[in-house]
Amino acid sequence: MIKKQLITCSVIFVLAVILGLNICGTTAMTPANKSGNFTSNLIFTKQPVETTYSFANEAMPVNDASINRKMSRTLLHHDFKNVQSNILQIKAEKLFPIIEPILRLYGIPDDFKYLPLVESGLKEGTSAKGAAGLWQFMPGTARTYGLKVSKGVDERKNIRKSTIAACKYIKELYGEFNSWTLAAAAYNNGSIKLAKAMRENKQSKGNYFRMHLNRETGSYVYNLIAMKAIIAQPEKYGFNGLYACVATPSKQLLSYN
Repeated sequence: MIKKQLITCSVIFVLAVILGLNICGTTAMTPANKSGNFTSNLIFTKQPVETTYSFANEAMPVNDASINRKMSRTLLHHDFKNVQSNILQIKAEKLFPIIEPILRLYGIPDDFKYLPLVESGLKEGTSAKGAAGLWQFMPGTARTYGLKVSKGVDERKNIRKSTIAACKYIKELYGEFNSWTLAAAAYNNGSIKLAKAMRENKQSKGNYFRMHLNRETGSYVYNLIAMKAIIAQPEKYGFNGLYACVATPSKQLLSYN
């Protein structure tokens, strides 16, 4: 009986020694950090942070190859190499100080200030379809939201009044679709057409980026996000810091209102 106990104790002692050697060997192979603590070489490597894009705090889905490709193409389309002009940056510098406080007053997200840059873009005057002004109102829609449009007066070209009208329209669209990205899409395509597209895209669950829309509306919010990115980081897209937002509107613009 005593011999069996001695054998058992010997086995336990040998196992303990072997285990101790293994632990010491593992510790010796593990690099120490500057604080003197040891770190495991089994830790997960940190993944690179992806650039995320959003409009009015509604994030564009990440890890979707087709959406990422579309966003990359849109950014390239708007960079300096393709545009060869800083007109939009100049417009932003002059218009944003007027537009921003009106958007805040009506509870519209600040990102909608990029909409006139996409709507009117490099164009001036009235479009072939009859839309006019920064917000590209059609005559009927303009009158619906309180603007005077006649031979002698066209308030679509009045910055303040047309922005107020746009805010009323956008707020109404948001009330209908409960999404700022869809409100922007409806601004471009009309609420009736967008509602129809949503019924046809039930699987998208009301996510603009998952929907199959006509070419113009399907790229509309991407254009807004691209404009937001380029205005925020002009140097990154080849504009060499041409845009710098001013705190107050210029006297020249004030004379238009």
